[in-house]
Amino acid sequence: MTNVVGVRFRNAGKIYFFSPGKLEISTGQHVIVETARGVEYGSVVLGPRDVEDDKVVAPLKTVIRIATPEDDETEAKNRDKEKEAFRICLEKIAKHNLDMKLIGTEYTFDNNKVLFYFTADGRIDFRELVKDLASVFKTRIELRQIGVRDETKILGGIGVCGRPLCCSSYMADFIPVSIKMAKEQNLSLNPSKISGVCGRLMCCLKYEEDTYEYLNSRLPNVGDFVTTPEGLKGEVHSVNVLRQLVKVIVTVDGDDKDVREYAVKELKFKPKRRNEKLNINDDELKALEDMEKKRENHIN
Repeated sequence: MTNVVGVRFRNAGKIYFFSPGKLEISTGQHVIVETARGVEYGSVVLGPRDVEDDKVVAPLKTVIRIATPEDDETEAKNRDKEKEAFRICLEKIAKHNLDMKLIGTEYTFDNNKVLFYFTADGRIDFRELVKDLASVFKTRIELRQIGVRDETKILGGIGVCGRPLCCSSYMADFIPVSIKMAKEQNLSLNPSKISGVCGRLMCCLKYEEDTYEYLNSRLPNVGDFVTTPEGLKGEVHSVNVLRQLVKVIVTVDGDDKDVREYAVKELKFKPKRRNEKLNINDDELKALEDMEKKRENHIN
């Protein structure tokens, strides 16, 4: 076991482990640490704790110090300088007539490097732009091309649910999502209905996926034949996943058809396997293909 503290460098960013050394560090404090990018200013989001050795990336670096008022002032000045650097970079991009969209600017705590994040539809030759920026800022310049998901995470916004975007408010990493999740939850496969602000599938499709997979595994498919408590055999008309109810078309009194609703536990049928593939009709397949084409048009 290794004693560590968890430090985050940006809102909803990834948590990195550092050794607290002999310092008494608590959650909420700001600390100065050394990273691959240089000396950085971060926030402690996980207090001292023991974690498994295999969860720590060696070599584990030690926190340099708890941030002083002077460090806090330096960090605030860096944030102000980033706004000016952003404005200057926009002017230089226009000057060089580059087809790129500037998303954000970041100074390292020790001012050893300025990072500019941007998006573009393809590769950009920004060598002259870097030279121009280096002559202005007199420090190392790094231009980093990011994808549409990272762009949305940096800029933030409000989702269709009316709440701040998950990726910019608390999600440290992007979770894999697929069109199958929307199908499993009986959602519309129209890309405009299940895509987020970034144009990709909404991250929240993953939140209830495990529950829906379990509940669906207990239900028959529409069109399957089941046996009712009365001993009648009927065809499944529809299912209510959350309430675990099934509507069945049964034949009564000769040729009369009737739709009756049963709890799934009352019916007899062959249960489906958890990993059974979902059937997708032509319209749904077209929606899937359109979604995949949209993904290919973006930079990963």
